Amino acid sequence: MNFFSQALGATCVAAALLIAPASVALDDHALPTATIAADDVVVTEHRATINGERFEYTATTGTQPVFNDEGEATAALFFTYYERKDVKNRENRPLVISFNGGPGSASVWMHIAYTGPKSLRVDDEGFPIMPYGVKDNPHSILDVADIVFVNPVNTGYSRVLPNDKGEMPSREQQQKMFFGVNADVQYLADWVNTFVTRHERWRSPKYLIGESYGTTRVSGLALELQNRQWMYLNGVILVSPTDIGIDRQGPVKAANRLPYFAAAAWYHDALPADLQAKDLLEVLEEVEAYTLDTYLPALAKGAMLPDDERDQVAAQVARYSGLSEQVVQRSNLDISTSFFWKELLRDRGQTVGRLDSRYLGIDRNDVGDSPDYNSELTSWLHSFTPAINYYLREELGYQTDVKYNMFGPVHPWDRSGDNTGENLRQAMAQNPYLNVLIQSGYYDGATNYFDAKYTGWHIDPSRKMADRIGFKGYRSGHMMYLRAEDLKLANDDLREFIKATVPAEGEAAKY
Repeated sequence: MNFFSQALGATCVAAALLIAPASVALDDHALPTATIAADDVVVTEHRATINGERFEYTATTGTQPVFNDEGEATAALFFTYYERKDVKNRENRPLVISFNGGPGSASVWMHIAYTGPKSLRVDDEGFPIMPYGVKDNPHSILDVADIVFVNPVNTGYSRVLPNDKGEMPSREQQQKMFFGVNADVQYLADWVNTFVTRHERWRSPKYLIGESYGTTRVSGLALELQNRQWMYLNGVILVSPTDIGIDRQGPVKAANRLPYFAAAAWYHDALPADLQAKDLLEVLEEVEAYTLDTYLPALAKGAMLPDDERDQVAAQVARYSGLSEQVVQRSNLDISTSFFWKELLRDRGQTVGRLDSRYLGIDRNDVGDSPDYNSELTSWLHSFTPAINYYLREELGYQTDVKYNMFGPVHPWDRSGDNTGENLRQAMAQNPYLNVLIQSGYYDGATNYFDAKYTGWHIDPSRKMADRIGFKGYRSGHMMYLRAEDLKLANDDLREFIKATVPAEGEAAKY
């Protein structure tokens, strides 16, 4: 069976970051040794059938520089831009600008598994199969929007460039320029401006989509693009969002884990029989109400919680989490996620995944308070790494000796001054066209779905823009699109969001 679109030819056109492991450090040995052109692209032509439509599209793959205030190229950002060919009025054609997370993660994940015209060759639940590669994605949003996948500095093929003397910036200089919440937003806004200008997309409706840390990135970009680039958006999509600078520490952080615990336990048939007999969403509705009405207030009381109430809460948390009452009591009612991943299936000799708790792992010892490794991440790297290296080189014609960084050296990352959630709120307040969609998987233990709901509730505490913030949940994990059923459903939700947020002709942006 042929899994690939038919290429119609290729021409070379040369011009003039999921969650990364914290152990990836930016040191002298991690600086790039191979070089890449600052401004160089390859264009290929393809056909696809998406959402029942047959059409041709181009893929522009290569680099575009980051410029400093003096107009010097300081980095080469690798990108892939998909553009439908049969569009007569590009000003009405939405443009989606896509970022992954980390920080330090390449754009590979959503590129070849979610919104792009190709999807990863995995089984229907998202597990690796051979031969590795990609296949046509009939659910891509390319039928309704053009898409550019952007790799921030040191991810994918993107690299810092030497200065005009051939010298690489120091580690401290690189961090100041690129590796922090606000530095990242600032240089990427400049880059997006250049991209939109070069490709003549200023009149198009524009959307940002970010996954994981990418949600911090796009939340900050929404205001940065408006206030410094004077570029206004129609939508921001937050896939498996971080806290985007919205405080949820203490009892809130602890309580918000319980609905995720219930989802993971339900999936692994670890709940009491009466709960297992219910549909997942019915269980979660019950657990969410208990979390807000009883569990959160109990945690807030701390040592002031009476013994009889403590016992009642421990019993109910154990019932909903699949853990024992003894374990809940010994945890002072506050169960860490790492302990949960180790404990839930300890009696079966298995651990559950961090980013997607449907995935199972096996540890050297069954004792301990955290798993030896992230079972889902090893599975994903197993299939994504060969697929992206094959696809870019052999299908899209981009050839280089630079290593494709699935996770690149960007640490230490400066997380100070993270006001990205408030920045998103302010961007929405200033721009009546701007809407937000949140997408989360119920089995994601790293950026859990109830935290995502909480983030949506607190982006705009005034409730004046509540009708412009939506949430969609899926029966999968951090990368919900790896599950075949959710690949279709999540793309359909994106497609409807885009269609609903492109204003009708003559509809003014005003309150």
